[in-house]
Amino acid sequence: MSMIRDLRAAVRPSLRKSVAPYGNEARSTYDTTRDPSAVSAVVDCAVYRDGARVDAPECLTPLEARRRVRRDGGFAWIGLHEPTEAEFSGIAREFGLHPLAVEDAVHAHQRPKLERYDDTLFTVFKTIHYVEHAELTATSEVVETGEVMCFTGRDFFITVRHGGQGSLRALRHRLQDDPALLAKGPSAVLHAIADHVVDGYLAVADAMQDDIDEVETEVFSQTGKGAPRGSDAGRIYQLKREVLEFKRAVAPLRRPLQLLSERPMRLIDPDIQKYFRDVADHLERVQEQVIGFDELLNSILQANLAQASVAQNEDMRKITSWAAIIAVPTMVCGVYGMNFTYMPELHWRFGYPMVLAVIGAVCFGIHRTLKRNGWL
Repeated sequence: MSMIRDLRAAVRPSLRKSVAPYGNEARSTYDTTRDPSAVSAVVDCAVYRDGARVDAPECLTPLEARRRVRRDGGFAWIGLHEPTEAEFSGIAREFGLHPLAVEDAVHAHQRPKLERYDDTLFTVFKTIHYVEHAELTATSEVVETGEVMCFTGRDFFITVRHGGQGSLRALRHRLQDDPALLAKGPSAVLHAIADHVVDGYLAVADAMQDDIDEVETEVFSQTGKGAPRGSDAGRIYQLKREVLEFKRAVAPLRRPLQLLSERPMRLIDPDIQKYFRDVADHLERVQEQVIGFDELLNSILQANLAQASVAQNEDMRKITSWAAIIAVPTMVCGVYGMNFTYMPELHWRFGYPMVLAVIGAVCFGIHRTLKRNGWL
């Protein structure tokens, strides 16, 4: 154990602060330099025993929750939102969290993963929130991402949330209404969060499907010809960017859920492990949808570019047709514009009307021929 403590101290020097003994409550494990009027990063902290919250409606501090668990049993569930390094260092030290996992939890921007440190499982989930918009444009934000980091121990569960979306308050209340499930311990909470995150993926996928259907309909509809050319390409590309962001959240989570559902783990209750299979199946469905979105958007983008190319070809044909028609009077007028003394019908009384009639007849014939062939 001394070697592990030395390694932690070497990796994260910021954690090497003196910890007050339990009997001295004047020195807590929180940052003492923090402004007392500032909002705490701890959203909720409670102790659960036999599936029931034993401290309701009181909200404990992490130190008090730890002491009650050691004294009376059960497990502590601590929820934090975007804690600073100083705010989280005391909690990490109190619960023996690995410094590398603590660093990931504080600084965020991690890909979904599952790691084991000693007797703690560290899990990272990417949360996805669909951004409502009245009209999809080339700059519309379709999805908003966040992160939920989970520390699962034998008698504690700690969540660190980043981003403005993905609150777990409603989930906590639902679990508290199901004591039989919550009695399974921290692994039940981990499953509930995984299921909550993946269900959010399903909802976002359904909403994005509506956006893609709307763009597809407008690209292929005949009434869309009056729209500015290239206006759909920007929206399609923006949707592709949002789908890529969605894919980055979904694809890496597949392996962690496979491990949680298939590999026996000491910290995961065998009864709870069966439920992870259902979550993995839902994730598989979402992943297939995301891959389908990407392929469909590629096809729509190619079709849009092909339509733009066809429209440009039609414009060139029209321009060429009118240039051919205009070439007739240009040629005739150019011939009679030469200052030669002897030219046919130059001094004839009906020469001018005849030339105009010939020009009109030839231009009409060319126009009718081009119209019949679909050039005009």
